[in-house]
Amino acid sequence: MYTCLVCDDDKDIVSAIKIYLESEGYGVICAYNGKEAVDILKERESEIQIVLLDIMMPVMDGVEAIRKIREFSGVPVIFLSAKSEDTDKILGLNLGADDYITKPFNPLELQARVKSNVRRYTMFGANVVEDTKSDNKLVNGGIEMDDATKVVVVDGNVINLTKTEYNILKCFLENTGIVLSPDTIYEKVWNDTAVYGCDNTVAVHIRHLREKLEINPSEPRYLKVVWGYGYKMEKIG
Repeated sequence: MYTCLVCDDDKDIVSAIKIYLESEGYGVICAYNGKEAVDILKERESEIQIVLLDIMMPVMDGVEAIRKIREFSGVPVIFLSAKSEDTDKILGLNLGADDYITKPFNPLELQARVKSNVRRYTMFGANVVEDTKSDNKLVNGGIEMDDATKVVVVDGNVINLTKTEYNILKCFLENTGIVLSPDTIYEKVWNDTAVYGCDNTVAVHIRHLREKLEINPSEPRYLKVVWGYGYKMEKIG
């Protein structure tokens, strides 16, 4: 049985999520502020396969909590966010959150996203998917990825990527010049069937990836939108 740590200062939301997840066979541990969630995860990390984390909470908010969690754990974290918290949501994804669900949420979407992230985590653990090929380098223009060392260099500078950003970039480098739909990207990177709302999740991660790769993210050289179809990495050089 997999166990989920659910953290929200609204006890009714925690109770509802507990019911939804227990109906799917998950164990649920409850917390009501970010500090409590971090302390529980430190003590019981080996028991927990996923964390659902609210953003706006007393004592310690979700953004600070994900910052502290990523100091010691690679467990998947899904943000629970209100639409008005987009800035914090994006910051959290940049700090290492794996996904987000906007309140009010559909119970079926919640269950699907939890299942997807747990499956990916239990299959590949906290590490980026390994590539066993002898030639581990992928290059396009000024981007160089060494999949053996997990180092990415852009125009001579090493950049820091989250696991998800790394896998998205790898997906594009392996399919340079090919248009990829959001569903395709989700299925390749998250290793699961595309779920409702996955296009928004993909868009947020690509936006952050652009900020790290592009000189001018609003006029990208590499990662371009193909309206009505998806995204592609422009082949350069």
